[in-house]
Amino acid sequence: MYLGTPAAAVPPLVALHAAGFDIALVVTGEDRRRGRGNERTPTAVKAAAEELGLPVSHDLDAVADRGADLGVVVAFGRLIPVDLLAVLPMVNLHFSLLPRWRGAAPVERAILAGDEQTGVCVMAVEEGLDTGGIYAREVLEVGGDSADMLRDRLVAAGSSLLVDTLHAGLGPVAPQVGPTTYAHRIESADRRLVWDRPAADLARIVRIGGAWATFRGERLKVWDASVVDHGSPAGAGTLLGDVVATGDGGLRLLEVQPRDRRRMPAAAWLSGARPEPGECMG
Repeated sequence: MYLGTPAAAVPPLVALHAAGFDIALVVTGEDRRRGRGNERTPTAVKAAAEELGLPVSHDLDAVADRGADLGVVVAFGRLIPVDLLAVLPMVNLHFSLLPRWRGAAPVERAILAGDEQTGVCVMAVEEGLDTGGIYAREVLEVGGDSADMLRDRLVAAGSSLLVDTLHAGLGPVAPQVGPTTYAHRIESADRRLVWDRPAADLARIVRIGGAWATFRGERLKVWDASVVDHGSPAGAGTLLGDVVATGDGGLRLLEVQPRDRRRMPAAAWLSGARPEPGECMG
């Protein structure tokens, strides 16, 4: 039994199928309406499961009567009811080193916090949010990756870890040890670039994707940037060529996206915007 929804849950499904595990049913989120015609688009997991010839359901209750021995959960997006766990034990592939970053956005929160290491855990599913014991874990360096790049590495490592753990048999479970932190969902406010913060903090916001500020009253997304020493007494938010002065250091803009336009090199945007000397980002 496999439960998952987004693209990050596809490689583990494919890896389990390729390893010869019998997947009785794939349960995923509902198709979503997209576009003006209200056409329904399947989740990434549903599309992958159908390509593999696996049965798919959107009904979590369908899990109970399939005669499976184990459920595997990867980014399913819903808590599993306790009564269902009583019928079918489940393991979850979680993209952090639990108990650090329980919850919805462990990859982004690890980057925002400046963590040097993160990892993946194969854990037991129980009633609480990511509170179950650990069967296996693997540590990865965060480095300077974007959230997308780091997630790809975690998914690859997690897919292999999941297959190896299930092939070997789950064995004993170890309790989670250490301080608990929660990876709350990333909101628009988390992505806002507030220029009186240190440039290193702002660069981490850029790395999680969708960072934004304002310029002349309109939103400007920042997709790539780097930390520099600007050597100027200019106030936070001041544009110094392609560098924005911050509370500590400068943030060089590399790729941006003005409202209603495509992503572009910052140099191209600056050429069109022509900031006045001393003009500030909002």
